[in-house]
Amino acid sequence: MRDDLDEQPRLKMIRRKEAHDRKLAAATQEKGLIVVTTGAGKGKTTAALGLLFRALGHGMKVGVVQFTKGAIATGEAALAKRLAPQLEWHTLGEGFTWETQDRSRDVANARQTWETAARLLHYPSFDLVVLDELNIALRYDYLSLEEVLAELRTKREMLHVVITGRNAKAEQINLADLVTEMTLIKHPFRSGMKPQHGMEY
Repeated sequence: MRDDLDEQPRLKMIRRKEAHDRKLAAATQEKGLIVVTTGAGKGKTTAALGLLFRALGHGMKVGVVQFTKGAIATGEAALAKRLAPQLEWHTLGEGFTWETQDRSRDVANARQTWETAARLLHYPSFDLVVLDELNIALRYDYLSLEEVLAELRTKREMLHVVITGRNAKAEQINLADLVTEMTLIKHPFRSGMKPQHGMEY
């Protein structure tokens, strides 16, 4: 009886492995991916950083452009200085839109940040470019969605691009190869806990 109980899970795992191996053998395409991480939940930038460190571990050159986070001193930006020149990091802008309360400044900052992003997208030395919080600039129409999509459609074939931020546009989602939506279930800030070093920034 015990042998039968052990054998059933083993056979199930054999079938699962065979199915996985068939899918792996059929997956022959290779190209630079467009990855979108969106949603109200925490972890969008964190997920992008996970991909960033994976790429760095493989010796790839990575560029990061952060929209709207210029006023925040983060642990990841501090670490990035130690990882240059393999990691090139640009934190631009003056903080989130409620900090400036000036749409014309926000538009100008988004434009300057996008020009830096477009430059990195064109540099042949980069293997991965992260456009952190780009979706915020698109949500508030600080940037032209069509201009951004045009750059993404004409990127180098093997360049990976990761885009983060809430409220990803449907056109971005359609263009992307991988889309993940973070769902908020519980957040300490809502319970009165302040943002903490190493966790929020």
